[in-house]
Amino acid sequence: MVLIRFVVWTLVTAAVVWWLNFSADRVLQQQQPGAAAAAGVREYPPLEAPPGHAHILVTGGAGFIGSHAAMALLDAGHAVTIVDDLSRGNAGAVTALQKLHPGNRLRFVHGDAGNGDGVLDAVLRGGQHSGSAAAVDAVMHFAATAYVGESMADPLLYFHNITATTIGLLRAMQRADVHKLVYSSSCAVYGNSVALPITEETPPQPTCPYGEAKLMAENIIRATARSNAAFNAVVLRYFNVYGSDPAGRLGEYPRPEFRQHARISGACIDTALGLRPQLTIMGTQHPTRDGTCVRDYIHVTDLVAAHIAALQATANPPQLYNVATGHGVSVREFVDACRHVTQATIVVEEQAEPRAGDYAEVWADPAKINNDLGWTANYTNVEQGLTHAWAWRMSHPHGYS
Repeated sequence: MVLIRFVVWTLVTAAVVWWLNFSADRVLQQQQPGAAAAAGVREYPPLEAPPGHAHILVTGGAGFIGSHAAMALLDAGHAVTIVDDLSRGNAGAVTALQKLHPGNRLRFVHGDAGNGDGVLDAVLRGGQHSGSAAAVDAVMHFAATAYVGESMADPLLYFHNITATTIGLLRAMQRADVHKLVYSSSCAVYGNSVALPITEETPPQPTCPYGEAKLMAENIIRATARSNAAFNAVVLRYFNVYGSDPAGRLGEYPRPEFRQHARISGACIDTALGLRPQLTIMGTQHPTRDGTCVRDYIHVTDLVAAHIAALQATANPPQLYNVATGHGVSVREFVDACRHVTQATIVVEEQAEPRAGDYAEVWADPAKINNDLGWTANYTNVEQGLTHAWAWRMSHPHGYS
């Protein structure tokens, strides 16, 4: 009997932890008022933003970057609707946002950011008839899958989730007369650039389907702008994101089923916490200063600040900016910084062969975004961002539960 009780208790505890972190049901706020609900048509009345502020649709707002962006927008006084199907996002992050901002300026909608289920039409129109004023002022588009290695193994997933999703979003925006977009792209479009630092003039040469899909989405956005003079956009190519909210309100919590693809920051901290037996550095014979990949690591709050600044800079033709610190850090240097911050024993296995689709070195000159938008990175020492990430994980050992 004692054994049965123990087994039952273990199963219940595991289910509760999963439910708190990943269950969509806890955060669904799909409103289906009146006759529309009876007819099975979802309606999402416009959120009321305070005077001088906007209602922003954030696709992929349950993800690491998207949730931090939603929080920053709410902190600034804007109204936010998050659309996320939770295939990669973390419902616990949305729950945390709802606790931080319990009023009526935040709404979560469980749905397809590519409008495959018609959710975007309902959100962008606010439940009104076609031709009525748009219910959303602008869109921040984060929704994507974002693992280089996975994209090499399953390219169709990436072209669907990135390129096709962007097409679906743009069509829904067009139908609703929403003409303002900030697109979250990637440095992966540059691939193995011959000349460093990278600038906005550097020719894109993606080496993986992830980068190819992002570049295709960018080109589709530009083509949309050419066909519609009223459409304004900004494309932000960000570099390697890491860190967490310095105040400890949100963090990065890789879902267990995706940990094998995790960013180096998440993998380092998981290893420091004992969730992984060792950290594998893939690629030690690159033509770099220590043989490992060199990347430009951008703190998540700096990246989000660039997106918010870009809201005021949408244009036709769309503007392009690199979001970076201006200097590169090797993988070995990053791991050493993680050891220093966590004071943990991080066992490292080195593999000479690089990860499929990887590029040796990529870092950028952020002069254009500095000059045009007045944006600059506040966190340029990776130990700063790792300190924030480590503090959040230490205070949230089970994620958002």
